[in-house]
Amino acid sequence: PDSPGHAHGRGCRARASATHATHDMQYNFKKIATVPTATDFIDVVLSRTQRQTPTVVHAGYAITRIRQFYMRKVKYTQTSWNEKLSRILEDFPRVDDVHPFYSDLLNVLYDKDHYKLALGQLNTARNMIDKIAKDYVKLLKYGDSLYRCKQLKRAALGRMCTIMKKHAASLAYLEQVRQHMSRLPSIDPNTRSILVCGYPNVGKSSFMNKVTRADVEVQPYAFTTKSIYVGHTDYKYLRWQVLDTPGILDRPLDERNTIEMQSITALAHLRAVVLYIVDISEQCGFTIAQQATLFHSIKPLFANKPLVVAVNKIDVRKLEDLSAEDRSLIDGMREAMRGPASMQLGDDDALPTMSTLSETGVMEVKNRCCDLLLAHRVEQKLAGRRAGEVMNRLHVAMPVPRDSKKRPAFVPSTLEESRARKAAGEKITTEKDLQEQNGGAGVYSADLRKRYLLDDDDWKYDIMPEIYNGKNVADFIDPEIEAKLAELEREEDELEAQWEAERMDRAPMEEELDDDEKALLGEVRARRNKLVAEHRRKKAAGNNNPVVPRKVDAQRKLNTKSMKAGLESMGLDATAAVERARSRSASRRVVKRGRSTGDVSMNDGDAGGDEKKMRTSKSRSKSVARRVKDVPEPGAGFASKDAKMRAIKMADKAQRKRNKLAKAGEGDRSIQTAMPKHLFSGKRGNGKTDRR
Repeated sequence: PDSPGHAHGRGCRARASATHATHDMQYNFKKIATVPTATDFIDVVLSRTQRQTPTVVHAGYAITRIRQFYMRKVKYTQTSWNEKLSRILEDFPRVDDVHPFYSDLLNVLYDKDHYKLALGQLNTARNMIDKIAKDYVKLLKYGDSLYRCKQLKRAALGRMCTIMKKHAASLAYLEQVRQHMSRLPSIDPNTRSILVCGYPNVGKSSFMNKVTRADVEVQPYAFTTKSIYVGHTDYKYLRWQVLDTPGILDRPLDERNTIEMQSITALAHLRAVVLYIVDISEQCGFTIAQQATLFHSIKPLFANKPLVVAVNKIDVRKLEDLSAEDRSLIDGMREAMRGPASMQLGDDDALPTMSTLSETGVMEVKNRCCDLLLAHRVEQKLAGRRAGEVMNRLHVAMPVPRDSKKRPAFVPSTLEESRARKAAGEKITTEKDLQEQNGGAGVYSADLRKRYLLDDDDWKYDIMPEIYNGKNVADFIDPEIEAKLAELEREEDELEAQWEAERMDRAPMEEELDDDEKALLGEVRARRNKLVAEHRRKKAAGNNNPVVPRKVDAQRKLNTKSMKAGLESMGLDATAAVERARSRSASRRVVKRGRSTGDVSMNDGDAGGDEKKMRTSKSRSKSVARRVKDVPEPGAGFASKDAKMRAIKMADKAQRKRNKLAKAGEGDRSIQTAMPKHLFSGKRGNGKTDRR
């Protein structure tokens, strides 16, 4: 086992690594998951348990199976509570582990004690739910019946839900904290920052809008800015963070409100250059004396930080117009700006002045703040222990001339000519100017050949030879090809004109038709119209009307009269055909119905002798009078009565499957039940929802 010294060493290393991770951490409070209310929390967990665990159990099951069924439900519910509560506890930052700036900011905004108490209550609830699940699983192992196991499960889940209902206030408080934290700006406490502070309405937000891409609300009344705003700017290829803090009033610390305490927290914990803005015009509602008093009251917060005091609104009142008393107060604030000699940048006595309305001096103030912070950071690094170690490994090599020969820089002659022309006042035409003069972008094509470096400038616009299969294409081009082509086109035009003139001369005149030809033409056209009409009628009937038997004649044309006329028109004698057709036509037979089936059976027996009577479903359902018609008629396609009965039985057998499916036939597409109960009831498993 490890000794106490070893254990202490491990603890120190763990704390050091945690501190290092804290300083390197980037805080993103927008990723904190939503905290549900107690009622929603209970509904989510219980519905998830119902969906993800089995739901059917019977008293006839083995007791071990029943116990496992309910133990699984209790364990699954406990796991769901544990996962969700752990996620909430891990997402919210711990006050003791975050940067001191965020720690104090959380204390100012949400009350650190209340915040820690809410998280502690959820942690206690998680531990109690785990203990309840453990106890009831132990009891379920000894359940002796389905009813006993079910009641134990019900009691376990009920106690879990009761615990969460008791913490409804903590959940609601944490949800409000999460919503507010998600709106906090993402501030990096360790990056290069400019912290703007001062009385309300002195021009802090206007300065930030000018130097960054932020858009902070600016209004002519105090406390327009109620929270810390963050903007970013660039200086010397570095990204800078500009913080706009709410206004501060000159009063004791314990009397300051939440809005002012945010500024105090930023001044106390952020390593940044402090820009204190003074309103020289006193339009903010506070005199220069009050602003100087506030400056000296919060001066302890500026310790170990570079400080810049800037005078704003010089467009309303000049620095020279101040009274001797006000000038002495500003000089007193300027004396506080003096830092170590290593941080003094040139004329340190010059007080930076600006006007955010006309943007006069705004960039100079920003540049001075950035230079001062860079110098301060370099001084801190040099004062550290690592600077000496790094300097010992560095060697700065200084170039030494190898001889006395001068080697001046080479300047191209074209550049010298261009400089001379520009100095003489000549306007140099650029490619962009040429583009605008010649149609603009998309129309103008830059001349790339004028920059060619050739021995002779006359060669720049020579036609370059085109080589195909090792031969110059220009060698095979007739120089008179265009003239010959024009001659051919002219000859073709003449030939076409001549042919048109001859065609008009030789075109024969058509003779008029005589009476016989006109009559014949009329018959042909009538026959053609009749065929077209017949075809259209048949097409319409075939597409829209059901199929009808062949013996149905819609226009009553299929008769002996039309047959006789057609045969005689062909020169044939139709007498025999007409007589034969009339002899085979079926006359109406009147079949009298007997008094009872017995009479018909006797007649059938007499007619058929000892033939066996075949029974079918249709024959039983038919009346006696219709049963007599079961004898196949000539031309019906049946050789005998038995063949007809067999065909009827085969049809009955084929229809039997349709009858089971409640279908009238093969063409029946009706759906009796649109939503079958076996598909739209019961528990849905995973992956089934999209099919409903």
